[in-house]
Amino acid sequence: MDEIGISQKTTILVVDDEPKIREALSMNLELEGFDVACAANGNEALRKLTEEMPDLIILDVMMPEMDGFETLKKIREVSSIPVILLTVRREETDKVRGLEIGADDYVTKPFSPNELVMRVKALLRRSRMPSTLPKTKIMVDENLEIDFSRRSVMVRGERVHLRPTEFRLLYHLVSNAGRVLTHEAILHRVWGHEYRDEDHYVWLYVTYLRKKIEKDPKNPQYILGERGIGYRFKEPIEP
Repeated sequence: MDEIGISQKTTILVVDDEPKIREALSMNLELEGFDVACAANGNEALRKLTEEMPDLIILDVMMPEMDGFETLKKIREVSSIPVILLTVRREETDKVRGLEIGADDYVTKPFSPNELVMRVKALLRRSRMPSTLPKTKIMVDENLEIDFSRRSVMVRGERVHLRPTEFRLLYHLVSNAGRVLTHEAILHRVWGHEYRDEDHYVWLYVTYLRKKIEKDPKNPQYILGERGIGYRFKEPIEP
């Protein structure tokens, strides 16, 4: 794991009600050098979150009593830890629901163990990426101020909270203000090359950002879409 800068002490919490899946995932992750903790249900997962202090959670959606969506909601009340959802469902609405609740990624069963490990490494790499943001405060206009050094966004005089992925997306859009970034370019810069086929991530997180910074998200003034190509941020931006 040295090539991606992940410590040997990295702990992954695997949450699934099927023992065979927990065992298989644990074996593959341990072979990659991760420490692994397991939970068989949502309540146990919430307890292990406090006890084990994991660096990332792999969370099954289809569990009895408290399903993965409800478990994720409770996790997000206390932690911003990266979460990958596992499910047998393929409907786009389920993916959107998971991401809206606060999941960072989504893998559909059946899946390749190598694919899941790749996603785990990519997500850890993003979450631990050292800050390279300029120490710059930008006044977009009288309604929008961005301070990259403090990771602060002020909208009409009030600070808004952005999740890490939302802030990375905003950073790349603002850094290329006036230029169109293709869907592929955004995926590569914000999520990584492993996500080149996940176009819905771009649309979804642009939607999130617009809801938080635009006065009228349906008629955006900052994040402008170029149909079939990508997005660009308004210009000029004054430092």
